[in-house]
Parts: sequence; C-alpha cells; structure tokens
Amino acid sequence: MHSTLFHIPTRLWEWPLFGQGLLLALWAVAGGIGLLVAWRRSGAREALLGLGFPLALAGAMILWLLPALDDGVGVPVRGYGVMLLLAAAAGTWLSIQRGRHAGYDADTILALGLEVFLWGIVGARLFHVLEYHDQFFPPGRSLLSGLPGVLNVAAGGLTVFGSIPTAAIAAWRFAVRRGLSLPRLADCIAPGLLLGLAIGRIGCFLNGCCYGGPCDLPWAVRFPPDSPPWLDQAARGLIPAALAGPRPWSLPIHPAQLYATIDAAILAWLAVAYTPLAKRDGAVFALTLTLHPISRFLLEMIRIDEAPALGTPFSISQVVSIILLALAAGLWWWISRQPPRRPWNGTPDGSGPTAAGGNFDERHPRMQTPPNRR
Repeated sequence: MHSTLFHIPTRLWEWPLFGQGLLLALWAVAGGIGLLVAWRRSGAREALLGLGFPLALAGAMILWLLPALDDGVGVPVRGYGVMLLLAAAAGTWLSIQRGRHAGYDADTILALGLEVFLWGIVGARLFHVLEYHDQFFPPGRSLLSGLPGVLNVAAGGLTVFGSIPTAAIAAWRFAVRRGLSLPRLADCIAPGLLLGLAIGRIGCFLNGCCYGGPCDLPWAVRFPPDSPPWLDQAARGLIPAALAGPRPWSLPIHPAQLYATIDAAILAWLAVAYTPLAKRDGAVFALTLTLHPISRFLLEMIRIDEAPALGTPFSISQVVSIILLALAAGLWWWISRQPPRRPWNGTPDGSGPTAAGGNFDERHPRMQTPPNRR
C-alpha cells in the first residue's frame, strides 16, 4: 500500500499554483487554443459539445477542488489517482490501435474516450457515494462540507458498475452526433476498457480499498495501520486497535485487487483474440458484458468490503452482475438478428444503412466487387 506518492506545493515562487493562480491561467490558454482548433475543424457546436464539459470540469477542479485538498504540506498526489490516469491512457491507446482497423481515426477515438472516461468517472463516483453515503455525509455534516470529499476521486472510491450507465449514454450520444455505428464503436473500445480496469485495480491495491478476506496462502498480503483492511479488522476485534508501542500490521488477506487486475487483463486479451472471430458488430462488447460480471461475481466471494444488499445474501456488485448477465443475454439475442458485420479493414464508418447494420456496398458503390472482365 502506498496511497500518497508525493505532494505538490501550492505556490511556485511567490505565485499561487491553484485556485486563482498559474494553473488556472494555463487552463484558460490551453482550453482556448483547444476550442479554437476544434471550432475550425468541426464547427462551433461540435467543439462545445466535445470540449465544453471537460474544460468546465477541469476549471472547477483547479478553482475549488485542488485548494480544498491542501493538507498543509501541499496537494497530495495519490497512487490511486495516478493509476487511474495511466488506466485511461492505456485504454485509449489500445482503442486507437483497434480503431485504425475498424475505420476510425485517432481524433474520433480520443474524443469518444474523453467523454466515456469523464462520464464513467461521474457514474462510478456517484454509485460509490450512494453505496457508502454514511462515510461521506455522517450525521452532523452538511452537504456543502461533504462535497470536497465527494469530489476527491484521486483518494479512491469508484465502483466500476456505476460507470456503465453514464458511460453507455455518453457513447450513445457520441455515436448519434457523429452518425457512427454504436455496436462497432463498442467493439472497438471494449478491450481498452478492460485494460484500463486492470491498471486501475493496481491503484486499488496502492490505496488499500477493495480488499479480500483472511488468507494463509503464500501470496497473502498485510496492510499497514489505518489502512482500510486494518481498520476493518480492528473494528472486528481481530487485531488490537490501540497499543502503547508500534501497532501491528493487518492479518494476512487475499490480494483481491491484484486478482481483479489479472482477471481484467485476461478478459482484455480474450476480447482482442475474439475480434477476428466475431461475425457481427457488438459481439466483442457482448462477450465482455458476459464474462466480466461472471468473474466479478466470483471475486466478490473473496472480497469482504461490501455487505449483503437489498435483503439478499449477495453484495451490491453481485446483484448488479446478475442484472448485467440478463442484459447480456438480451444483447446476444439482438446481435443474432443483425446482418454480418463488414470487415475491419480500415474503411471508414458512417451513418445511414451501415450504422444501422445495413449493406455496406450499397452505400459505397466504389467498393463493390467489380464484374469479371474477359
């Protein structure tokens, strides 16, 4: 566990770095240039739709959130937040590589990835805050005073399943705006999402969250005092909470976070390997939507950080896994009724019959097979 990597000083020489400081000025210049470039390339509406929300969110973080995170030493850089950024970068990179074969340029995948990532974070954080409401808003704490803790995503606390509705809506809106095939886009980015999940779970390990139960296997891990597993074991009376001398580390537990990393990496590889075998657009995503809930349901048997939910013997993540499996069955049925997909040969995607699953050659007569010449 290494939750805090280092601290960023709040002042650079005599100038404030956060709030109304140098970083805000840099945000204004870079954001203005980015909007101008997008405006000239795609028009004012597309520029505002694509960059407006991310820029507004970044500005709000610089102006209000980062100053609120100052702990007296500086703004802490959390291992969880760093791994989250690395996860986004790796997932976007893989999606760009796949997008070239699916017929999407890098700009399209970058724009899609940014929207899906940001809205996915919003959904994952909202789900986590609702699930652990008492930790963020204990009795006596007002909504306003608890808001900085809610926005401090870098300190940890995302529930992956919460990102699915918001990320799916963002991807659907993106596909509709640009007239692209949503199933084909989903196939393109599905392995990247799993790769990002694999890296993000390493952040969970650094943060100490999402921990497993007691374990006596050779690879069992111990966590330091005041970490989430240690606090849980102290509350259960498994370890002494207060000693005059140095406090012991936690009892050995399953490294459930690393299990999840290995699981997501294997699923990402399977999704990539299945791509040339898929007969219809959406099949790669459907495979992901089938296998991940199954593995997550099994991993939840090892984790002990979630209590049974909704009057069932299952955790909330297991309940959602069951729901997602039902949705995956419906998705497979819908995919089976679609026409075969066109090859991933770098040809561009578009709206109309292709995006809806129609005949590609009818939209692109120049790409039809020419008649045999004698």
